[in-house]
Amino acid sequence: MNSVTKKVLAEYGYSANEITSKKFGTGHINSTYLISIAGETDRLILQSINQNVFKEPLIIAENVRLVAKYLRDHYPSYLFVSCIPTIRGEEMAFVDEIYWRLTKYIPNSIAYETLNDPRQAFEAAVQFGRLSKLLNGFETSLLKPSIPGFHDLNLRYDQFKEALQNAYAELRSKASVQIEQALRHSFIVDYFNSYKDSPEFPDRVMHHDTKISNMLFDKDTNEGICVIDLDTLMAGKFISDLGDMMRTYLCPFSENEPDTDKIFIRQEYFEAIIKGYLKEMGSILTPIEKDLILFSGKYLIYMQALRFLADYLNGSVYYPVAYPEQNLDRTINQFKLLSEFFNKEKVLQSIVDECLSN
Repeated sequence: MNSVTKKVLAEYGYSANEITSKKFGTGHINSTYLISIAGETDRLILQSINQNVFKEPLIIAENVRLVAKYLRDHYPSYLFVSCIPTIRGEEMAFVDEIYWRLTKYIPNSIAYETLNDPRQAFEAAVQFGRLSKLLNGFETSLLKPSIPGFHDLNLRYDQFKEALQNAYAELRSKASVQIEQALRHSFIVDYFNSYKDSPEFPDRVMHHDTKISNMLFDKDTNEGICVIDLDTLMAGKFISDLGDMMRTYLCPFSENEPDTDKIFIRQEYFEAIIKGYLKEMGSILTPIEKDLILFSGKYLIYMQALRFLADYLNGSVYYPVAYPEQNLDRTINQFKLLSEFFNKEKVLQSIVDECLSN
């Protein structure tokens, strides 16, 4: 155990001779450790907060605290992974200029990096939908954005246009096809703007990062237990969570796959997502939200393509890359996924319609 970890755990009242720790998980944003306490069966998760991504970590702590209190007051049996306070009652420990949080480890749980069964997509959609449904009565204005503009398509389109204007000619030339695709699909921005201020398209409490690794499953039954990684828990539109599930669950390969022949839509996973999400959210979605279910996939896929493309044009300064053209390959990947989504639009909409009618 390193000296920093010892100092952090001391903030929670643990001495170095009663604890052991080991690196845990595969996340790239925050450093995570599994903590064992001598004489105790319960284990803990210690995690640092990446302040390059989250400029104000205390916003995360406050958002989680407010939501945790609401759920305790209204749904005390719901499993919500909130922070354990320090010995001074603080939501996070601040040690050597780094913020840390401590939470309980959920026993007999497992998180997956990839999906290999539509039932996993169903369980995840149920859990992400359940969190938003239970928070339907929560006042969303109380939550501050931990990443301002995280899923704001207007902002992402403006950032793309700014990157295009300032990019080196060589980068613009290499990405000319993808730049044309980005401009041609700008109608997605216009379509969103035609609805975004409608009272029937309300802000809700959203997780905003619904990749499958942010779900815990029971090791024995493979049923969903709860959602984790609440850094981006904040107000947003329902399309953020549902669209992100579509973007990350529908294709068997991630955005890092350079072979576009492998990029396609798995209809059985789409149906599982819709059924799972509507099982929880179907009773509270407005008519406009129900009309925008399929659009949520277009929204998130297009937005991510814009983000990869803008970063490529900026010289790949945000997303880590293993080779110079990786962000361009990621952009190509996402536009292929978007194309597949449009090609299957009628079939996918028919699945949505059928699920809504049941």
